[in-house]
Formats: sequence, C-alpha cells, structure tokens
Amino acid sequence: MSRWFLGVDGGQSSTAALIGDESGQVVGVGHAGPCNHVSTAESHARFRDAIGGAVNAAGQAAGIAEERFAAACLGLSGGPHDKEALVRDIIPAERYSITNDAVIALLGATAGEPGVIAIAGTGSIAYGRNAEGRTARAGGWGYVFGDEGGAFDLVRQAVRASLRKEEGWGHATALREALLEATGATDMNDLLHRFYTPAYPRSRIASYAVLVDEAARNGDGAAREILHNAAQALATYTAAVRRQLFHRGELARTSYIGGVFRSEILRERFAMLVQLESDAPVHPPAMGPAAGALIEAYRLAGLRVQPSNAPPGV
Repeated sequence: MSRWFLGVDGGQSSTAALIGDESGQVVGVGHAGPCNHVSTAESHARFRDAIGGAVNAAGQAAGIAEERFAAACLGLSGGPHDKEALVRDIIPAERYSITNDAVIALLGATAGEPGVIAIAGTGSIAYGRNAEGRTARAGGWGYVFGDEGGAFDLVRQAVRASLRKEEGWGHATALREALLEATGATDMNDLLHRFYTPAYPRSRIASYAVLVDEAARNGDGAAREILHNAAQALATYTAAVRRQLFHRGELARTSYIGGVFRSEILRERFAMLVQLESDAPVHPPAMGPAAGALIEAYRLAGLRVQPSNAPPGV
C-alpha cells in the first residue's frame, strides 16, 4: 500500500499544498486562499476553507481521496499556537509538524540542509537552523516595532521621504508623485488619511513597494537610499542569526525569499553585505516553502527524501 506525505505553506496571501509519495515524487499540487488568522468564527471558517481547499485540490490532482497521510507538515503564517487543533481536525495524519512559515521557507530554500534565510515579504525576519537542530531568529516583530526591510516598511519610508519633500525640508524625490498617482490621492495628507482606513490593510500598502524599486531604477536618490537601508537591515538580521548558530567558515547555506527580493538593487546589495560579513555566498532558494514542508514531512517519517519535481517557488 502506498504511503503519502503532505507539505503545506499557509501564508498571508495564499495557501499551497504538495502531496508526495515515498520516493519524493510530487503527485499533487493544490492552492487556496490565505489562512493567517483564526481569531473569530468567520476566520476559523476561512482557515478551514484555505487548508482544506488546498489539500483537497492536491488530493484530487493526485487521484487520492480520504487518505490518511503518513506524515504532514504545515508551516503557518502567524505561528501554530492557535491553529494546531484545527489542523488536526482537518487533516488526518499519523505524524504532524505544525510550525511557522519561516521554518518551511528555510527548509525549502536550503533543500533541508543547515543554513540561514532572510524572508522579506510584507514583513521581514531571518531564521536559521544548524546541523544539531538548534534554531535562531532575528526580526519578525511586526509592522509597529520591527519588520525592517519588508515591503510595508519600504512604503513607510517612501511616505516619510514624500512628506519631507512636501513640507519643504526633504530632498527632491519622485516617490511623492508616484504614490499619489498610484492611490489617486490629491496630496500626502489625503494619502495618509487613506492609509489609516480599513480600505488600505497592510498588504495593500505593502504592494506599493514596487514604486520604490521603479523610482530607484530610474535614478531617484531617495528611493535608492531606502532600498540600500532595507538591504542593510536584512543583512544585519541574517548576520545575527548566523553568529548564533555557526562558526565563521562553517558550512551554512545562506538564502532569501519574498517579494522584496525581486528588486535587483536590494538583492545585489544584500548579497554583497552578507558576503562581506561572513565570507558566505548568497544563493537563490533551492525550492519553495511548500516543498520545504514536504521535506520535513519525510523527515518525520525517518526518510531523507527531497521532492524531485516540485513546481518552482511552491
């Protein structure tokens, strides 16, 4: 009888599920909506729909129905502490690992090997694990007290630069006009009032980070400085994690993931700063977070198997 393994990446924007067989062959892929909050009855239902929808879609693609998984690993945005009971109710499995999304992002990026990853999406965090299984983190403290280098922070810095220009004490920058055009706001006061309303959740505000990269590529000095400062923050997080887990010169793959790293300016500066500090080259992620979760599911069952055909980035 075949044994099946499940890896799930439950994020702020979407949920992805991979089902693999004992050889590492991915036999089913499924996608659904976000599953990061479970604080209300309505959000409980959304969580069930997202996790159940992604897993069911993967099962249908694999031709598997009503199966009990040999092992399941789920990496969930916001952590597992308020979601574990729900997961166990939704997914039947012999073994579970219900963890946070940083863990599976690292496992996917390093193909399960020891290393450090910088994650910069809406927010930011660096996370690492060494050969002994010891872990460490830096950052990830939310948009009020942290998340330096994340997309929301990039936009926050762009807004500040634009306000300084509008008030007559900042450097010239194209960011003000770019933000006003993108949002339809008449001036920075109007834009700030919009950003404080429910119509502009953090994810929507963070989506304007592409304007910072566009302005920087067009030669805007303020935008380039914002990207350089973000790269420095992310490199500092990465270095802090590396120092906690690895000796200088010790083998540890260093990688990155998240939409912020689509900026070539930021990505190249981040890689340069990390290599200057640690002599370690920075690699693009080997696989996506859901594949990292599947690697962990195999490990739970005592198998050293890697997904052989996971879709890129999943």
